Amino acid sequence: MITKKIAVGISEGLEARPVAMLVQMASQYESSIYIEDESRKVNAKSIMGMMALGLGSGASVQLTVSGEDEEKAAAAIEKYLVSES
Repeated sequence: MITKKIAVGISEGLEARPVAMLVQMASQYESSIYIEDESRKVNAKSIMGMMALGLGSGASVQLTVSGEDEEKAAAAIEKYLVSES
């Protein structure tokens, strides 16, 4: 299991388009992928769950990845979340 604290770098935060891209990316991996803010933990493969978090740019989250391809999944998700695009 991999657990990392990450600050969201995406300039518009996790709104509809960035969330859709994140869910699509997470769904490519076999591992369980969860993103947690201060009060909620959601499956990164759930578009509704991710939209409900409403994370803005600079928000601090915890990424938890567990499974066969956890290293690749964690690296890809972290790279996407910290990007400034």
